[in-house]
Amino acid sequence: MIAAAVMLMAGSVFLAQQPSVKPTMTDTMRASMFADNWFAMYINGKLVAVDSIDFLPHNQVNVDLLPEYPMTIAVIAKDNADPATGLEYGDQMGDAGFILRFADGTVTNSTWKTKAVFRGPVNRDPRNPEVAYDAVPANWFAPDFDDREWSFAREFTEEEVRPGGNYTRADFNGARFIWSDDLVLDNTVLFRYRVEKPGWKPRWDTHPELDNTCVFAVIPLACQMTAPAGVRSRTKE
Repeated sequence: MIAAAVMLMAGSVFLAQQPSVKPTMTDTMRASMFADNWFAMYINGKLVAVDSIDFLPHNQVNVDLLPEYPMTIAVIAKDNADPATGLEYGDQMGDAGFILRFADGTVTNSTWKTKAVFRGPVNRDPRNPEVAYDAVPANWFAPDFDDREWSFAREFTEEEVRPGGNYTRADFNGARFIWSDDLVLDNTVLFRYRVEKPGWKPRWDTHPELDNTCVFAVIPLACQMTAPAGVRSRTKE
């Protein structure tokens, strides 16, 4: 009896000390993004990629992601625009665009949801411009955020967006450039998309023990869209 108990206890210890299954680079997937001019991307509520160049040159961003499904992708994208006028280069109304492709086949298209939060000049008058701001919804990047009232994204051609820099067309096979309804007047937009994979389970059983919540929380709190003081705007709350 004692020997059996010792063997049972030893077996329990052995089971408890079984090595965990860790993810490797073979579990990751390549993600390619391109924005005119800048973007930040969240996956399942976590900030995972930020365009390192605010303005020019336009640059394609490639990162490796460890996917977990269902996957909620949330992106804030900004065209170069003066917050007070909506113009660039002093008196010009610029165009914009965003495109994405993941190695799992996820691509941007008109099924994505979008909301414009900074528009201008809404009167299309560079000499006397007016801008419009919408409040950025709280937790807009979270998986459980309700985006049912958002509009569907609009697709644009490569000729309309005119991507430059190191944009590589072959990396975006099947993807479409998207933006909100107006490629010229809508200067800052939010995007959301959910990827479902019924029955998917991770091959690994380890999870991070570090906590980056406070690090990543700074960005959404600091990016509330409000008109600069003294600017003619049509702000919505």
